[in-house]
Amino acid sequence: MSRLDASALNAACQAEALPWRVQVADEIGSTSDAVRETAMAGEPAGLVLFTESQTAGRGRRDNRWVTPKGKDLMLSLLLRPDAPTALWPRLTTLAALAICHAIEDELPLKPMIKWPNDVYLHDRKVSGLLAEAVTPPQGMAIVLGIGLNVNTGDFPPELANSATSLLTALQRPIIRELDRQQLALVLLRQLHHQFQRLDHDFHESVAEVRDRSWLIGRQIRATVEGRELFGHAMDLNSEGHLILSLPDGTLTTLSSAEGVRQVV
Repeated sequence: MSRLDASALNAACQAEALPWRVQVADEIGSTSDAVRETAMAGEPAGLVLFTESQTAGRGRRDNRWVTPKGKDLMLSLLLRPDAPTALWPRLTTLAALAICHAIEDELPLKPMIKWPNDVYLHDRKVSGLLAEAVTPPQGMAIVLGIGLNVNTGDFPPELANSATSLLTALQRPIIRELDRQQLALVLLRQLHHQFQRLDHDFHESVAEVRDRSWLIGRQIRATVEGRELFGHAMDLNSEGHLILSLPDGTLTTLSSAEGVRQVV
């Protein structure tokens, strides 16, 4: 089990003109909480905080994301895009695409995107992301948290049938460990590349997400502002929002949702 090397990642980012300043913590409660604190203290955009072990990571609906030490990639980025703030919600879509491309750049796997913020392999979650707005004195910023299961082999019973890792999805028992250092660099490279589409050619990103969608065509249940909706996932609109056909035949568009589940 090798530890992530912040110096090597920073050197690689500098060599490739990537805008990231990488730090690696040994153990932390939540990378997003820590990055939020630095943002409030005036940290400029571009900080990326990885951790070897996260004990109080958060997903949607305050779900916890606890990770075994040295197995996966847990990181949060501090972003202050130049684009109008009305476009910032697109970051989640772009980050999901970056995760997919990073996986495909390194491994013979075909990830799918489960709207609004998960990446799936073989019908199981391999990655999740959560974007949170913060308003420090220097102006509004986004903290983007990403969790990617890389080498975890055993999941707790409540996740055993719904979660996977890259190593598990490969189904090659001869491989004992994937190179997290290389995967981290490829992910940072892809995040920078995809974020360039925030206010340029975003329609191409939506088209790609549509092709990669795990959700479109399925009957789903989604919780929206405390209200439960059932329907058929039809398509994505130009902003990547989900178009849902309700049982009465009417269409509704969801810009976000919680607890999205397939109805079997």
